[in-house]
Amino acid sequence: MSLPRYAAGRLLLGLGQVAGITTIVFVLTEALPGDAAVVIAGDQPDPARIAAVRQQLDLDRPAWQRYLDWLTDLLHGDLGVSLISGRPIVDRLADSAGVTLLLAAVTLLVLVPLAVALGMLAARREGGPLDRTVSAVSVALYAVPEFALAILLVAVFGVRLGWLPPTAFGADLLAQPSVLVLPLLVLLARPVCTISRLTRAGLLDALRAEHLRHARRLGITGGRLWLRHALPDALAPVVQQLARTTDWLLGGVIVVEAVFVIPGLGTALVDAVSTRDVPTVQALCVLVAVTTVLVNLAADLVAFRLAPRTPVGR
Repeated sequence: MSLPRYAAGRLLLGLGQVAGITTIVFVLTEALPGDAAVVIAGDQPDPARIAAVRQQLDLDRPAWQRYLDWLTDLLHGDLGVSLISGRPIVDRLADSAGVTLLLAAVTLLVLVPLAVALGMLAARREGGPLDRTVSAVSVALYAVPEFALAILLVAVFGVRLGWLPPTAFGADLLAQPSVLVLPLLVLLARPVCTISRLTRAGLLDALRAEHLRHARRLGITGGRLWLRHALPDALAPVVQQLARTTDWLLGGVIVVEAVFVIPGLGTALVDAVSTRDVPTVQALCVLVAVTTVLVNLAADLVAFRLAPRTPVGR
């Protein structure tokens, strides 16, 4: 299959996924407990006030009509207006997305070289002390939940030792980069384990391939063999895992943002759910879904290009 044909098939599949996700998001948000009109009407509101708010927000219309209007607005790039603040949702997302994008970018910049280097070191010393140490630490670290690791780091380095700020509350992330250190460690913990192990396994498989054995017979050894011949063959599953890591990061990393009081997309989603701000919840879910589809599409195309004879997971 050619790359353009494969890309067209994946794009059509992605469009179908987005269409299905928008329907699921609307149905699930409609099933959320509580009533936004009651929240907006204030403490101990009278029924007339609640009815007026419901009519003002079109909450008294049938769900299917609101669903069709919502889809039409989405197709025109209109994410709607927050029920709580009255602001356009796109402005709210713009305020939060910058923080999450900064966290994601810094995490990926550190993650990729670190994880690939660890995987290469472990593969080059297969079965040795370094390989066993990396494997043991990876398994142990991966087993620790993000919230537990975050609380532990805050307690030790933020509170007891006082080396780093325990939270990012009220801080300018660009002017005070030290507030990013602890969140960055938490965000790196699991992806480093996964990607380093995938890199190691991919390199070992690549080194057993016939074309690598032929390269050795031609006298190609050392770094040239590993970097120019083995590593590209090992990167297809790594790229796909990086895609999953990227959409996880762009999804807001709700736990990490909550623990460190970081005003990103995860915090915006938690606030919207707690206040029953349905349009904001819907917009955030659709944003994450579309991002996930696009990132995975790009990763599949890169993986297909790196290893065109290897089936790419759907």
